Amino acid sequence: MNIDRRKFVLRSAAAAALGTLAMDGSEAAADTEPKVDSSGARPGCPIAVSTYSYWRYRAAERMTIDRCITLAAEMGFDAVEILEKQMHRRDDAYIQQLKRQAFTAGMSICGMSTHQDFVSPDADERAANVKLTIDSIELAYKFGAPTIRVNTGRWGTSRSFTELMKNRGIEPPLEGYTEEDAFPWVIESLEKCLPTAERCGVVLGLENHWGLGLTPEGVLRIVDAIDSPWLQVTMDTGNFLEDPYTRLEKLAPKTVFVQAKTYYGGGTWYTLDLDYDRIAKILREQDYRGYISLEFEGREDARTAIPKSLAMLRRAFSF
Repeated sequence: MNIDRRKFVLRSAAAAALGTLAMDGSEAAADTEPKVDSSGARPGCPIAVSTYSYWRYRAAERMTIDRCITLAAEMGFDAVEILEKQMHRRDDAYIQQLKRQAFTAGMSICGMSTHQDFVSPDADERAANVKLTIDSIELAYKFGAPTIRVNTGRWGTSRSFTELMKNRGIEPPLEGYTEEDAFPWVIESLEKCLPTAERCGVVLGLENHWGLGLTPEGVLRIVDAIDSPWLQVTMDTGNFLEDPYTRLEKLAPKTVFVQAKTYYGGGTWYTLDLDYDRIAKILREQDYRGYISLEFEGREDARTAIPKSLAMLRRAFSF
């Protein structure tokens, strides 16, 4: 993409986003460009995009990471977060190709989203997930990514993810067990991952996700029990379905990475009308200056919804 076309895309996206805001009755800023400090200091937070935003587990297409990096660069993001499950190749040649691609586009690879499940009474199964997570840490190290998203895992008693979402992320424990049994499993498993995280310089960010991470209290119980600078919090703005701002505020002091959900066109399982000016204020009060990584989960075409999301996040987090 040449410079003139890139400027056109960015200006068009910003104009579209402001048009949407105006139709919603919100004030449209006179200037959509990020604020520029008179000292020349970078304003606000860098805005990244998760490769998940372009793929979203659509069965008909497993969009490659390199294609996502191309789209992110064309749309004007500062960085890319990689969804590990999306990778169709893991060989060193491909990893180095992706690093070079991001570098020449002026973007960093700022993080990686991983999946693991430590909520199991089976010690062998937990050990397998510890190994899986250690492999993910070492992959992030190869990418030069400073953090990975980790989960607690969940009981798996829901018949499907759709059923889990109908139940607002709540599912019963396995018969004969309680959540009090599960917290030590998760804590012990994450502790086994920390030596590799420290050796590789990769911070684990425990996400407020389903399972034991359904509440801020659950996330912080694990992070506080381990008490390590190599395990902190990845804040997902869209995973608290009730009272999100109070709950996000509880996580903010230990947040090292933010995944920001948008739902243009309505969400697949649910839709949240999130106030990003309010979320930015919560993070600003904690002097958060890290990445904001877009996770687009709406039904609108990604080619229009992702640039609108970028423009909205630029405005909210240019403080």
